[in-house]
Amino acid sequence: MLRFKSLGSGSSGNATLVQVMGTPPFRLLVDCGLGLKPLLYRLAAAGLQPDDIHAVFITHEHADHIGCVLALCLRWRIPVWMSRGTHAAIGSPNFGGLLHIARDGETIDLGGMQLTPFTVPHDAREPLQLSCTDGSAKLGILTDLGHATAHVMAHLQVCDALLLECNHDSELLSQSSYPSFLKRRVSGRYGHLSNVAAGNIASAITHSRLKYLVAAHLSTQNNRPELAHGVMLKALGCQRSDIVVAGAASGTPWLQI
Repeated sequence: MLRFKSLGSGSSGNATLVQVMGTPPFRLLVDCGLGLKPLLYRLAAAGLQPDDIHAVFITHEHADHIGCVLALCLRWRIPVWMSRGTHAAIGSPNFGGLLHIARDGETIDLGGMQLTPFTVPHDAREPLQLSCTDGSAKLGILTDLGHATAHVMAHLQVCDALLLECNHDSELLSQSSYPSFLKRRVSGRYGHLSNVAAGNIASAITHSRLKYLVAAHLSTQNNRPELAHGVMLKALGCQRSDIVVAGAASGTPWLQI
């Protein structure tokens, strides 16, 4: 049995806990885009300490995903997975034997949890998103991409839960104070998903097993939680409680699948 919890999602930082409910449990931290003190505070609020984390997976090198990963992993000796391109993009730091290279389509077996990374179109060196499973339930994690390729969609089929980027409302972005180049970057094919684009992805993979959809990585300036929630409701035709919006500071409660 899997459960997961966003510790916070947005341009100010991203981190998601995924736990296999075994004896003992196994916990994965996906992205570490916070300072060390805020991360420790949010872990404590979730009832956890850093040594309760058994592995870290980093999706790409942007600051809101890398954060304090080097300090966290070295201090508490936590193994970390990332692509070779991501490692190079952050300056190839020495993780003291804790670094493992993740590759597109190669399953990572962590004992009670299996991860399958997959490449996504985003303006990073070698970005990877992933699915997580304990063999019975499957969680898809998809943030930071400009559009969904057939390769992405193939990896997201038969999910029981999906944490999905809903970065911006296109109209709010077009009217925002962002400079033109940044608007083009955010809305481009290697930028971030709009609410409508995310809704199209969700509707294309929905099936009878999908229990939760978490709208994540919302822009504080160019989106509103009610807008993302409304688009997802329309796309999925589900109950309001089936859709959760991850807050930048509050994240989400634990969600069990």
